[in-house]
Amino acid sequence: MNLQNKNAIVYGAGGSLGGAVAKALAAAGANVFLTGHRIDSVRKIAGEIHAAGGKEETAVVDAFDKAAVFSHLESVVKKAGTVDISFNAVGVDVVQNIPLVDISVEDFVEPITQTMRTRFLTATLTAKTMIRQRSGVILSLTATPGGIGYPLTGGFAPACSAMESFSRNLAAELGIYGIRVVNIRSGGSPDSHVFKSNIDSHPEMMAPVINQMEGDTMLKRLPLMADIANTAVFLASDLARMITGVTVDVTGGTTAGLNYRMARI
Repeated sequence: MNLQNKNAIVYGAGGSLGGAVAKALAAAGANVFLTGHRIDSVRKIAGEIHAAGGKEETAVVDAFDKAAVFSHLESVVKKAGTVDISFNAVGVDVVQNIPLVDISVEDFVEPITQTMRTRFLTATLTAKTMIRQRSGVILSLTATPGGIGYPLTGGFAPACSAMESFSRNLAAELGIYGIRVVNIRSGGSPDSHVFKSNIDSHPEMMAPVINQMEGDTMLKRLPLMADIANTAVFLASDLARMITGVTVDVTGGTTAGLNYRMARI
């Protein structure tokens, strides 16, 4: 999959999934503009891309701030000429493992508001640039609760559902300009920072959790970060030129049907 001469902006590039996607895009030939609010973690990913022979630039961007996103977009267009790929992997704090009847309204609403704020800002501001180009791909990421009922996920599940709806509607509006909008639904990657830190800190507690999540999948394994990153590269490439307005499910089949009752023989 060739992304040569494509310019990609990754928001939240210092995170594990954002970094994985950034490195995959660079490995496919894209010029990757890495952004985040903590420059040290962004520079770490940039260093790995540079060491692998990729092309990258870094910037501190508050992806919740309209002026900051707009200013960075203008600087990328001035330097590179186009913005061909946009991917937002900015993290949002979520309160989970509390029943909905017990969670506070603030803890429930905040992740929905913050998730949609940053995704709306980066997608719509980038779309204005892409409309002038008459081309571009806007990618986003959700998780399993966006597709099925998933208890004790607080505001995270409706945030995922809202994002998937927004992605569909944005695609419907931008398709006439040659712009594709696609969401990726992950099943949770056990090699991501969130999972690894919990596994390292609480191995006894996390082992049955991971086993249960794997048991819920049809393939009996969870997607790794590389699976998400490779999907992003494919969707950004011309091989996916007729894919838009959908959520591509990379959950190992979890949202198509919980499969915990099937066991290997």
